[in-house]
Amino acid sequence: MVRGLAALAVVAGLAAPAAAQDDPLRSVMWEALRDSYFPGATVVFDGRVTVTAPANAENTHAVPVAVDARGLEGVQEVVLIADLNPFPMVLRYHPTEAAPFVATRIKVQQATPVRAAARTADGVWHMGGTLVDAAGGGCSAPALAYAEKDWADHVGEVQARAWPPGPDGSARLRLRVRHPQDTGLAPGIPAYFIETLRLRDGQGREVGRLETFEPVSENPVFTLELRPGAARTLKLDGRDNQGGEIGATIPLPWVQGRAE
Repeated sequence: MVRGLAALAVVAGLAAPAAAQDDPLRSVMWEALRDSYFPGATVVFDGRVTVTAPANAENTHAVPVAVDARGLEGVQEVVLIADLNPFPMVLRYHPTEAAPFVATRIKVQQATPVRAAARTADGVWHMGGTLVDAAGGGCSAPALAYAEKDWADHVGEVQARAWPPGPDGSARLRLRVRHPQDTGLAPGIPAYFIETLRLRDGQGREVGRLETFEPVSENPVFTLELRPGAARTLKLDGRDNQGGEIGATIPLPWVQGRAE
């Protein structure tokens, strides 16, 4: 983005327009992150994109974070970023036929702004965020799974819980995938993490797609808001950065159970 370019509009939830370079979170990394992840794009700080996370992280290996951009129309992509992590990008979510909502747990290396941006059909990125205080070290510790002798036998296993659609037609889905999610920063342990997860309906149409990166926590849990329509099942497929495949069939609606 050209550095002199100001944010272009007054957006809901803000009393006045904010210049793209005037980060409300006052992050020392903002300009570098903007140039890396949103080059040439218009970015506006928008109260309709909310990031919910604890002000003080009790467990830096698994900090719960939820991103909600349902106040916007036509969201095509959502990104989640932890500014001061060694790997700032946490995930990219493409809510193809789903609501622009995603919750998960992330690792943080130190106190950091955690921000999300939602790209609408006009190419504008709408951004919100919050500050998370943390003692640190969440990205550089090895996975706890390695203490279990049979951990490798369970990599890629999927558990799921689904709720029937509510009055607005959306159904909440929660997924848990067994995986060490190593960042590669622990001595002698290479990076080993899930790269993609895709949900499809019974006709093979994409419902939503996640691209995930090193900061997503071990045995990641994802909560999504779907619009399943008449679909009675969902198919989950994915892979990790070492070529491991992930797959499950998820019946809908569920009260509670386990994907096969």
